[in-house]
Amino acid sequence: MSYSDTARSPVPLSETRSPMPLLFRRHSSGEIRNIASVSSSILPAFGTVIGENSIKLKRFVIAPYDRRYRLWQTFLVVLVVYSAWASPFELAFKKAATGGLLPVDLVVDAFFAIDIILTFFVAYLDKSTYLLVEEHNKIAFRYISHLWFPMDVASTLPFQTINRIVTGKMNRGPVFGFLNLLRLWRLRRVSEFFSRLEKDTRFSYFWTRYCKLICVTLFAVHSAGCFYFWLATRYHNADSTWIGTNVPNFKTRSIWLGYTYSMYWSITTLATVGYGDLHAVNTEEKIFTIFYMLFNIGLTAYLIGNMTNLIVHTAVRTFAMRDAINKILSYTSKNRLPEGLKEQMLAHLTLKFKTAELQQEQVLEDLPKAIRSSISKHLFRTTLENTYLFKGVSEDFIVQLVSEIKAEYFPPKVDIVIQNEIPTDFYIVVSGAVFLSKLGSQEMFGDIGVIFNIPQPFTVRSKRLSQVVRINHHHFKQLVQPLKEDGKIILANFVQHLKGLKMEELAEMPLISEFLDDLDSELQEATVIEVGTQDQAGQAKQENIIPTTTPVLSTTLPTRVIIHGYHPDNRRPNEGGNAGKLIHLPDSVEDLLSIAETKFGKRGTTIAMADGSQVEDLAALREDDHLYIF
Repeated sequence: MSYSDTARSPVPLSETRSPMPLLFRRHSSGEIRNIASVSSSILPAFGTVIGENSIKLKRFVIAPYDRRYRLWQTFLVVLVVYSAWASPFELAFKKAATGGLLPVDLVVDAFFAIDIILTFFVAYLDKSTYLLVEEHNKIAFRYISHLWFPMDVASTLPFQTINRIVTGKMNRGPVFGFLNLLRLWRLRRVSEFFSRLEKDTRFSYFWTRYCKLICVTLFAVHSAGCFYFWLATRYHNADSTWIGTNVPNFKTRSIWLGYTYSMYWSITTLATVGYGDLHAVNTEEKIFTIFYMLFNIGLTAYLIGNMTNLIVHTAVRTFAMRDAINKILSYTSKNRLPEGLKEQMLAHLTLKFKTAELQQEQVLEDLPKAIRSSISKHLFRTTLENTYLFKGVSEDFIVQLVSEIKAEYFPPKVDIVIQNEIPTDFYIVVSGAVFLSKLGSQEMFGDIGVIFNIPQPFTVRSKRLSQVVRINHHHFKQLVQPLKEDGKIILANFVQHLKGLKMEELAEMPLISEFLDDLDSELQEATVIEVGTQDQAGQAKQENIIPTTTPVLSTTLPTRVIIHGYHPDNRRPNEGGNAGKLIHLPDSVEDLLSIAETKFGKRGTTIAMADGSQVEDLAALREDDHLYIF
């Protein structure tokens, strides 16, 4: 039976069972920990078994991923290797077929006969529903109605022994030698075995593939040599054969002498050495040699192609890195970029290749959002909770925020944020260290520019290899707006952080000093909320003071829009750098028209959206809307 369509593992439903949830690593707690187990082969990769507490299948039904059944299949692969060697060998050397190898063949055939019986009890995967079928009648009908059953039976029957029982004589005719070749049908198990090994990430793909190629080569050499010897034994004139000219009376000589000569000829022919000491003599041998050499051309191409692919695969990232470095060197040379900037570009590119397996986006981009969120929560939740800005916020806020963050790596001495650039993101240091010009080391940066919505006040440079998480300004604003309480907590944390800055640090940011002075004046008049808990004596314990008014949240995060100086119907497919101007939305239409006149050099009278609808109320606009003024 071909097991390529059988199921991966069972889960109980009313009649069929889903295969996926029971793919567990050995001694696991119930989680899928080996992704190599999710494959189309009959069995999961080695090390993947059904968990101890898994629900059982129906009585007398075997799960194809059952550990004992998997070991049974692996044992049969060993027997297949013997069958692949013995079948051509017994065709060429009839004495071995009726002598010492006969009892071994009977034992091997008995094991495969047992496997035929077991196959009637092995559940399979229905391709139309991808559910595990465990009904005995369906399993039996599927097995019998396919080619697998008659071929399994034909390759298992000991025809020579049956003939001896019926006739009472031992027949050494060539027909039984060719019937024994039916056992080569079992080789499909070896192919499935190597397919599973190639999918198992715990085994080297290179060495697995390499062993497979060696096995293919040895089988080809062995089969050709045995068949070539068989041609010599059946030729009417033994002295006019390739081996008879070198070994007189070779038919009566030792079996292993003939086998050695056969393997010597086959290997020298495959390797295209051709010493000439063993060569075709009669017509039949010459015809066979022609076809064998043609076959060797294809086999050699197959071997060379696979080996080349394996070797190139290990060096493909190196080639890509060299090409990328050459492109950067060419670009910096043509544009005459400074040496320091060129070094930063090269350092970033080198780090990108060295940490390719650690880049979160490349690993997670094809996963569902729920899985990405769970992974980000596991990796970065503690980092967010320990950041001063998010201390005390709700669980919902952390869960929503962690799903939007992006992880990045920066090599040493690379600018992460440039002074006076537009504040699109702020960053949290996960590992490593960064340095703010004139302020020293920081664990969070870019927050002042984002929250006040002003150009970044400082340049931030990495001190050593650093991993940071990036939080987008737009996502942060959308998340804070509906969560008012969390917004107040973030505001209080931010104000407390600003108050903790040193005087020399505040001197670099006059806007912050003015804001703190205005806030102190407001706190003297504003009502405060005492957020506290009652102790056992029933007395209130003040923990934090938050202003009832939140000017920062309302004034520091204005709506940003993109304006264009033409009618929306005149949009061009490729506008390049003139696609629009990013501005803060003013309070009135007149101010917006004035800004557009300043940006585009002409006075407009009408404001429209991309679909042509005219804008009458600026309050209806949203973040990143495109406005067309003409």
